[in-house]
Amino acid sequence: MTTITWTDFRTAEPDFADTVRQRFALYRHHVLATLRKDGSPRLTGLEVDFWADEPHLGMMPNSRKALDLRRDPRFCVHANPGPDAEMTDGDVRISGRAVEVTDPAVLARFTEERTPPEPFHLFRVEPTEVVRVGLENGDTLVVTTWRPGLPPRTVRRGNDA
Repeated sequence: MTTITWTDFRTAEPDFADTVRQRFALYRHHVLATLRKDGSPRLTGLEVDFWADEPHLGMMPNSRKALDLRRDPRFCVHANPGPDAEMTDGDVRISGRAVEVTDPAVLARFTEERTPPEPFHLFRVEPTEVVRVGLENGDTLVVTTWRPGLPPRTVRRGNDA
C-alpha cells in the first residue's frame, strides 16, 4: 500500500487543502468515526491539530477510539458543522488511515510545542479521501471529492445543476 501524506494532498491541491484546513480551524471539536472490534461504527468527539503542517489526532491513553485505531487504522473525521444551518462555510471530512506516532523525539517535540494533557496517543493522518460539501447560489449542492492520484471530482445537485 502506498503511503499518502497530507503534504502530498496539499502539493496536488493547495487551494482545496487550505479550504479543508480553514474549515477545521473554525471550531475546536469535531466528530471521529472509527471501527469497533465487531466492525460497527463508533462516533466520538476529538480535536484535529494541524501540527507540523499535517493533521494529527490526539486522544487519551487507552480510550476506545485509540484502541479502535490501533486495531484498525481506518477512520473518517468530520469537521464540526457549527451553528450555521445555511452551511456558509461548507462541510468537510477527511477519511484515511491514522498512523500512531511512536517516535519519542517526535512525541517530545509535539509535547513541547502543544503541551497536551499527558499521557496521550497521537496519530498522524494519511488521507485516502477528502470531501467538501457546500451550497452554491443558495440551492445547488456542490460536492468536491479528492482521492490520491486523481484530480478532484465535483458534482452539482439542485435546481441550477
